[in-house]
Amino acid sequence: MIFTLNRFYCLTLVGIAGILIFSCQDSESNSKAQFSAEPAIQKFQLSAEQAKTIFDMPVHCITVEYPNKLGQSIGSDSDLKPPRVLRPIFYGCYDWHSSVHGYWSIVKLMKSFNDLDQQGEVRATLNTLITDKNAAIEKSFFEDKNNLSFERTYGWAWLFKLQEELITWNDADAKRWSQSLQPMVDLLRGKLLDYLPKLVYPIRSGKHDNTAFGLSLMYDYALTAKDKALADAITEHAIRLYQEDKNCDFSYEPSGSDFLSPCLEEAYLMSKVLDTKAYKTWLNEFLPQMYREDFKLEPAIVKDRTDGQLVHLDGLNYSRAACLYGIAHQVPELAHLREVADAHLAFTLPNLGKDDDYMGSHWLGTFALYAITHQ
Repeated sequence: MIFTLNRFYCLTLVGIAGILIFSCQDSESNSKAQFSAEPAIQKFQLSAEQAKTIFDMPVHCITVEYPNKLGQSIGSDSDLKPPRVLRPIFYGCYDWHSSVHGYWSIVKLMKSFNDLDQQGEVRATLNTLITDKNAAIEKSFFEDKNNLSFERTYGWAWLFKLQEELITWNDADAKRWSQSLQPMVDLLRGKLLDYLPKLVYPIRSGKHDNTAFGLSLMYDYALTAKDKALADAITEHAIRLYQEDKNCDFSYEPSGSDFLSPCLEEAYLMSKVLDTKAYKTWLNEFLPQMYREDFKLEPAIVKDRTDGQLVHLDGLNYSRAACLYGIAHQVPELAHLREVADAHLAFTLPNLGKDDDYMGSHWLGTFALYAITHQ
């Protein structure tokens, strides 16, 4: 992670007490979100202590059943069951998709930081939860006629992302977990291939059902799993849905509770499915302002961190950063976008793990990790 140091911030990396602490010359700088265009001078390395802060957030909640937002359609009285019965793997962390991406965070960090689970307690929990029997129950929920589109495509995408992490981990338990989850991944893969030809218009919201975000994560899985048919289908339909888009207007972003940027998610997806030359041409028509050296995009401000909808905006800052890093990687002449991404992270990371309300703490660690790993 690269952070821009300006007249407002002096950056200090700290341990478990928090991800970042800023000593501010201007006490109102964080709320004003003013950032200079000075070049980034420090690269952030995720330390073991900071990884533990992120790790502990989903570890705390993957078996916390309530509060819970089920999000299901009820077909009869028999459908009214506790979350742990309906979804015996992904029942914690408030809702299904947050539980899934919480597992992704746990797995990703365990792969890189062996000491995070020294006593093996987390691994033992995952072994208890991710079983063939439990996965079959989870899969059956997606086959219920009342819930055929459940978590489309956001939750599907995070399951694919979790599976991508598992199949790239040379670990006996991880191999068993991925085998248990694969039938459900295959089911949702088939659902996606059926769904995409019917999708006449992409969903351009700043929340869960944003089409570009879902396709972006699932495309990553397809490449890693060497699933050419899936990758080709996502490429084909992404180009069909977005090829003619021009002049995306940032002035309409964000809405009050967005955690995704419709403009940037689309731009990031297209960076994956177009070759570099075609992408540069497309991007110059879609977001021409990004080619300006003085391009700015101010981080979103959260005024009430106990409000589960308003705190979405912290997630927006993380997902924006991930997209900006990804685009800059694809188009080296847009390296100045990294400074904008740095500013978003510098603005938002100090809030992480800082006694957040559960409405934020159950999911924001994932988005912080997602951004960090895109730098």
